[in-house]
Amino acid sequence: MPLSLTILGTASPHPGPGRPCSGYLLRGAGAEIWVDAGPGTFAELQRHTDPERLTAIWISHLHADHSADLLSAAYAFAHGGLVPAVPVPVYAPLDCARRLAGFFGRPDVRFLSGVFDFRALYDGHTVRHWNIRLTSRAVAHDTEAYGLRAECQGSVFAYSGDSGPCEALTELASGADLFLCEADLDRHRESEGSPQVHLTPEDAGDAARKAGVRELYITHVGPTLTRQTATARAAAAFGGPTRTAREGETIPF
Repeated sequence: MPLSLTILGTASPHPGPGRPCSGYLLRGAGAEIWVDAGPGTFAELQRHTDPERLTAIWISHLHADHSADLLSAAYAFAHGGLVPAVPVPVYAPLDCARRLAGFFGRPDVRFLSGVFDFRALYDGHTVRHWNIRLTSRAVAHDTEAYGLRAECQGSVFAYSGDSGPCEALTELASGADLFLCEADLDRHRESEGSPQVHLTPEDAGDAARKAGVRELYITHVGPTLTRQTATARAAAAFGGPTRTAREGETIPF
């Protein structure tokens, strides 16, 4: 199998015992990419790989439940004896470096350049690491946010990040072998005109069906739902293989 995905964490909006927030390890063709860095995921990452081996880090958006463990990684690389051979590329929204530097009480970001190489995402951003092509699409959220499509030797992985229903979500997941999708909401807010910045399980299933994905994995289930309920509801809307993303699982595809 050209690609594999290891689930490091899935919790929303905060970590729980044995359940970090959003974070995943995407591997294939010699590349190892840490996708989202929610609280607790850096520790879990070390169960599955040496962080010095990371090819890149990709961050969907700068909410803490998806990015806070960049701080843990920065401490590890700068002070903890983990020394990557070259600064690790970090693909993230534009303000990521400044926010991370703020945790260190530093006014500029240059001191981070020895461990991280920050590269700003934008809609349609593409980059290739080894034989994996990464494409980022802007999605509907209450801050700058992106979904991810990864392609390698005919295998396709898609990840929603945090998103409300939008056309970009269907496009990035088109024909994916594995679509990892949030299902944060039990139902949408009923107030007229409220922006929809997360998905219900039905939204996740609908997006998977429209995109023609092979398999749907549900993640980032909010506190008003159980993972089992969210997965069952998404499966009913999708009509295809639907599973719950669980910490520690590695999925080859």
